[in-house]
Amino acid sequence: MDNSLDNALLAHCAKQYGTPLYVYDFQSITTQFEAFKNAFKARKSLICYALKANSNLSIINHLAKLGSGADCVSIGEVRRAIMAGIPKYKIIYSGVGKRDEEIREALMSDILFLNVESRAELERIESIAKDLGVVARISVRVNPNIDAKTHPYISTGLHENKFGVDIQSAKQMYIFAKNSPHIEPIGIHFHIGSQLTDLDPIKQGAKKIAELTHSLLALRIDIRFFDVGGGVGIRYTDEREISLYDYAQVILDALRGLDVTIICEPGRYIVGKSGVLVSSVLYEKDNGHKRFVIVDAAMNDLMRPALYDAIHTIQIVQKDGVICQDSQETSPQSISTQAFSQADVVGAICESSDFLAKNVELPPLAHGDIIAFANAGAYGYSMAHTYNTRARAPEVGVLDNKDFLIKPADRFETMVADELEILEKRRGLAVDSLESGR
Repeated sequence: MDNSLDNALLAHCAKQYGTPLYVYDFQSITTQFEAFKNAFKARKSLICYALKANSNLSIINHLAKLGSGADCVSIGEVRRAIMAGIPKYKIIYSGVGKRDEEIREALMSDILFLNVESRAELERIESIAKDLGVVARISVRVNPNIDAKTHPYISTGLHENKFGVDIQSAKQMYIFAKNSPHIEPIGIHFHIGSQLTDLDPIKQGAKKIAELTHSLLALRIDIRFFDVGGGVGIRYTDEREISLYDYAQVILDALRGLDVTIICEPGRYIVGKSGVLVSSVLYEKDNGHKRFVIVDAAMNDLMRPALYDAIHTIQIVQKDGVICQDSQETSPQSISTQAFSQADVVGAICESSDFLAKNVELPPLAHGDIIAFANAGAYGYSMAHTYNTRARAPEVGVLDNKDFLIKPADRFETMVADELEILEKRRGLAVDSLESGR
């Protein structure tokens, strides 16, 4: 792991807070953010952390202190960004489907700009801005029709994807915006996908959108922000990570002759490698054909394996009450003499898709042994849910070798409180109705 979350610390956190449990290394988050920031230090730039990767307020606040902006894809994320201390002039609001009340709130919040994904949305923004008596700052998300060479569920830059508009439609939208007294087009945006490990699609996309920017400037449309989106991948297994220097050079080369502020929207790159999901073994099961290791985490805690067939390598934190010494290996040296065999690591949810790892080599494991799933800081807790009325896990931060709770586990009483309040009212109404009918 590229962080300081060693096995002794994870075992301590498991004992202190219980499992399943998310643990994040805040120093690693700092390192990743500053690496991105430094890659573009030669040009005007703004790093807007993508909240969808992990929207915990303490993490956002930590990044705010480092000078981060925020890329938001819901009005709830906009609220989180403001609440956590991100300045409003560093907040971008994207997303395909914005409701009128969400557009209204974003405009009243006076954030940097809204990323527009369709002509129909642009017209709604104009109408709402007119009603409010404000000028809406906008950027258009352009779909460059480029294959990002990533998982189809996280590819966003092809015409078959729902995101953005084609180049010709974008031109027409910018002309419409320029001629409207209620809209100010100040940016241009593209984002071709997530978990990108190939520079070529990024290079192609940047060049296409830079050419469009030149043509817009020729039409006296004052584009000041060039938003390259996010999507830079991390190493989960054997992926080759993109060099941030090379990434920056590709963008800078495409922007020759353009005096614009570069906006980047990294999410996974900032927090992905900084977090782990810690889980305890409940028991093993062998049906004669397959070995299963059943743990107290499940797909509601970490959706990525079930959703994308994603792989999160497993480190054994504690076995037979003994903390393993080598946290950097999937199979720690302290247990290398054990007989390993293939197993599926599964949770307790009543779905066959509830797995966290498949066909991984593991030693015999027993009740109470502790394992951790690496690279779970992004799209882990933020995609967690309460299916089967399972409580979402607590989240813990670590900084300067000190651990601190940043979100407690869901409480059953809180999970059902609003439903119970409604049910009790309905019961009361039913009793009143019954008594009045006597």
